[in-house]
Amino acid sequence: MSANLYELLAKSFRDHPGTVAMQSPERGNWTYAELEQQTARFADCLIDFGVKPGDRVAVQAEKSPEVVFLYLASLKTGAIFLPLNTAYPPAELEFFLADAEPRILVCDPNKRSMLEPLCTGIGISLFTLGADGSGDLNGILPPSGGLPVIPREGNDLAAILYTSGTTGRSKGAMITHDNLSTNAQTLHRQWGFVPGDVLLHSLPIYHVHGLFVALHCALLNASKMIWIQKFDSKLVNRKLQEATVFMGVPTHYTRLLTEDSFGTANCAHMRLFISGSAPLLSETFEQFRQRSGHTILERYGMTEAGMITSNPYSGDRLAGSVGFPLDGVSARVCDEEGRELEDGKIGTLEIKGPNVFKGYWKLPEKTLEEFREDGFFITGDLACRDLQGYLSIVGRGKDLIISGGLNVYPKEVEDRLNHLDGVQESAVFGLPHPDFGEAVTAIIVSNQKTFSESEILDQLRPLMAAFKLPKRILPISELPRNSMGKVQKNLLRKQHSALYDNQ
Repeated sequence: MSANLYELLAKSFRDHPGTVAMQSPERGNWTYAELEQQTARFADCLIDFGVKPGDRVAVQAEKSPEVVFLYLASLKTGAIFLPLNTAYPPAELEFFLADAEPRILVCDPNKRSMLEPLCTGIGISLFTLGADGSGDLNGILPPSGGLPVIPREGNDLAAILYTSGTTGRSKGAMITHDNLSTNAQTLHRQWGFVPGDVLLHSLPIYHVHGLFVALHCALLNASKMIWIQKFDSKLVNRKLQEATVFMGVPTHYTRLLTEDSFGTANCAHMRLFISGSAPLLSETFEQFRQRSGHTILERYGMTEAGMITSNPYSGDRLAGSVGFPLDGVSARVCDEEGRELEDGKIGTLEIKGPNVFKGYWKLPEKTLEEFREDGFFITGDLACRDLQGYLSIVGRGKDLIISGGLNVYPKEVEDRLNHLDGVQESAVFGLPHPDFGEAVTAIIVSNQKTFSESEILDQLRPLMAAFKLPKRILPISELPRNSMGKVQKNLLRKQHSALYDNQ
């Protein structure tokens, strides 16, 4: 039997053809039969474009049901799906497209004029698809589709997702059909999905959380998804009354708590709240429990492995902990040489399991560096395991900032800053922020007599996605360094720790 993930998902479509798959407040409903029909149209369209198994299909389009159809169509045809953050400007997209060499790029209609010269130069076919279903791609779909699912091996690639790199160069994580299938089935089982569950989906779908974790659990379960294009605390607060499961990032939970009407009445039908993509503050965990009557289930994952650990569905969910390794996943806390540490000691988390990615696209040497000889992947996250076996993520060895659930690497922002007029050198780091969890913050040494935060931001804005932009840029005469010349960001973090307290 083919290991194509689409085969696994499509079984539930066919078993529940009349069930509503997606319910959009703006655009109406699609049943599972209609979802499968639309996927077939998109799949036949991809084949008409010349997309072959192993070809990349890049998508930088706003969240819509049609993007889901396109994702499923890519799986069905054996293509490799390449989701790209909608915030990436052309200056960042150029690298991803040149590196992945997709056959086609699908973008929002408003971005066509910006991206057409780039695609023409690289030799990529460009099509458009809007959040409302508009765009030339929808206009050239065949009236129906009937081509069979292309067989895939479990080790064949289903997707490539780019992660930021500490050296400034992004890396394409190669995700296989088996990676996604095993992780989806494990989460579906361990999080207790049952017939009749309704998922409130307000996450973006260019990210592991929204595209793989939330979507796959719902599709496997033939659940209705209440399809919210973008998180809105007022709308989500109302729609909770119609749902049973919600997955969000910590920022979503802090914003729900600002709604006066949020409370036990809205959550009466809810079964499960899940948080991930960034650390959840213990204060948020406790406030949410008091207001809603529900205990948030926090879990831990990453682009290279999907979900890795989870607090138990049945059992104690501990604030500040990400729980236990999922079934089939091994996790250990090690020193720099890979020697496992005793419980209670802090070290680097290393993992192994069927969810762990195949490697980095076109970077075999980097892939080898990130794996131990016994097959464990070095996550770079600092962790501690208590005597009960609960894991906690206590830091990030790779200096990662997680702002609003999205990853930002300081080196990438520093490289952009250091090339700007008026900037001699810079240091970028994360600071606690009540809404975003962490805020990207920059300290710069200026080579000009006058310092203008707004002018520097204006120069930076066209060069990188908005979520990577520093919330504040502060001047300093000289960066603090240790005896080896390394910038002491810990001192800068301590000095400015209260910068966003009154936000």
